[in-house]
Amino acid sequence: MEEQIPLQQDPINSLLGEFATRLNETEEKQRLIKDRILLIGENLISTKEELDDDTIEFKSQIKKIDFELQSLRKLAKRITNELNNFARKSELEILNRQLKMFKPLKPVRIEDVKRIVREEMRKIK
Repeated sequence: MEEQIPLQQDPINSLLGEFATRLNETEEKQRLIKDRILLIGENLISTKEELDDDTIEFKSQIKKIDFELQSLRKLAKRITNELNNFARKSELEILNRQLKMFKPLKPVRIEDVKRIVREEMRKIK
């Protein structure tokens, strides 16, 4: 009977040892999973912060582009309103022809005027 007791304890001890080993392995897996989840959470938070920063930057750029677009629209509207005030090419050509017909006086240098006055004075004397 003495031999039976140690034989019965031996399988129980081996089962308990195996159970303890499996429990340790499970706990280690649980710790690894917990660490991975924490890492994933940190990555998620940093990614969200980056996306929020990018979103704020994009919104400011969109506002700037919208303001510039409105300015360009106002400028285009002013230009189209002012187009009626400009002379057409055909009108300028007509004025140029009229100017050539009348041939305004040529500009005279001061020396030429003095020379002409001297000549006229000589004629009078």
